Amino acid sequence: MVQIAFVPFALPELPSVGFAFTSRRGGASAPPFDAANLSYDVGDNAESVTRNREALRARLQLEALADCRQVHQDAVFFDARPDSGREADGMTTTQAGLGLMVKTADCQPVLLAHESGRFIAGLHVGWRGNRINFPGSGVRAFCEHYALRPEELFAVRGPSLGPEEAQFVHFMDEFGPEFSPWYDPATATVNLWQLTRDQLLRAGLRPERIHGVDLCTKTRSREFYSYRRDKTTGRQAGIVWIRS
Repeated sequence: MVQIAFVPFALPELPSVGFAFTSRRGGASAPPFDAANLSYDVGDNAESVTRNREALRARLQLEALADCRQVHQDAVFFDARPDSGREADGMTTTQAGLGLMVKTADCQPVLLAHESGRFIAGLHVGWRGNRINFPGSGVRAFCEHYALRPEELFAVRGPSLGPEEAQFVHFMDEFGPEFSPWYDPATATVNLWQLTRDQLLRAGLRPERIHGVDLCTKTRSREFYSYRRDKTTGRQAGIVWIRS
């Protein structure tokens, strides 16, 4: 069986919740999707994707994986189910053993967990998601659905487009002046990592409960897929689950 490499992340406060961020290494897909592509929607051989997903599920000791058709909007799929095909950029569950899989190739996977360890969520946050404040609205929807409070949540942001590589030459058209605090006009770059952190803070999360894996997907070509670097490419994933 293929062995997909991933970056684990642990919160000592939450031993009952697992976090992992996969790489492109160790899977069964052929170039240009080599090798651990997890998306059926990028042109890869479906059998290879299935092999990669099954290998990942088994290695993380999960009962199943759930994902969505991500469309850069703000819908949340509550109480997600495997193989649903639902269009959404957020998922939630209370089911142990079900991994919520947020697919990315530069976008930010933002994984949320309640301090009780009984509620989790995964958000797919591209720059369009930042522009509509999906970190904030996703937190609000998650909390309202399960009667939680934002200050009770933990957040982990995974590998994604780093601040020095997030260039937007049409910044005023794509973002607008209200996002100027995160924009560097000298390089035409936007610090999306800081923007997401600030949006989570404004949503009510405590600063010490917001974490980030600061690995840039565009510059680390051996480890990660990047749509900005390679238009035809696979997808890695951020995965959160409640341990069985």
